[in-house]
Amino acid sequence: MADSRAIEQYWSREGLERAMLDALAALGKAMGPVTVDDLAPLDQFHGGGKGSTVRLARLAGLAPGTRVLDVGGGFGGPARTLAAEFGCRVTTIDLTESYVRAAATLTARIGLSAHVAHRIGDALDLPFDDETFDVVWTQNSGMNIADKADLYAGFHRVLRSGGLLALQEPMAGPVQPPIFPLMWAADAGSSFLRAPDEMRAVIEAAGFVARAWQDVTAEIAGPSTGAAVPPHSIQRIVMGEGLDAIIAAGHRNREEQRIVMTQAVFVRSEDRRC
Repeated sequence: MADSRAIEQYWSREGLERAMLDALAALGKAMGPVTVDDLAPLDQFHGGGKGSTVRLARLAGLAPGTRVLDVGGGFGGPARTLAAEFGCRVTTIDLTESYVRAAATLTARIGLSAHVAHRIGDALDLPFDDETFDVVWTQNSGMNIADKADLYAGFHRVLRSGGLLALQEPMAGPVQPPIFPLMWAADAGSSFLRAPDEMRAVIEAAGFVARAWQDVTAEIAGPSTGAAVPPHSIQRIVMGEGLDAIIAAGHRNREEQRIVMTQAVFVRSEDRRC
């Protein structure tokens, strides 16, 4: 099982703030106002990019003033999108300190620090009081976590009654195992994908009722399903030359149905099965 220290070591990179600001300059945005669309190549570190974030937000019906916890918030792209385009107040939590520092830098650069806060923390030990948030949001963040039951139990705890869980997650396809390397794992020792039916059962057992469950494999792709990325993308900044092998393996993962992508929205119930 991959522990939190191993996960943090796998993802951690130094100098990310500088690399991302340099990439922003290369995109012609060194000075002057910056929008969430300008940042999208650099801060949407998940399959489908900003478009998939907007899709999930609409699926969840997010409204102004919604208190959102973004678990595995990475570089803060989804959080800033939810704040700027949907009027939400967002707190992100991520295990990787270098990502949180970079996220805070970008949030300040875009002028959203009053609406988006970034914290270092573990998804399996959320440092928040019970029933703090209206929505728990997570995009492509649970693949390194083996203990899914504990993960979703924590989400249930910090959500208010009737609150929403909005998720986008790669899952195990009908053909197994996946081809490595993946974006989140060099080998099977740190990848914990489950089949969609199994994932749904785990989430429902944690005390959630499905409101929407959609297979979006055909429309949302990332490097681990063979999608190409532009030169100044965050995937290239983080993975460097290793990204080419991930994309090559991803073509087989997609064509052979080894990885599927799901977007879903659940409502927090008062009842839990276990």
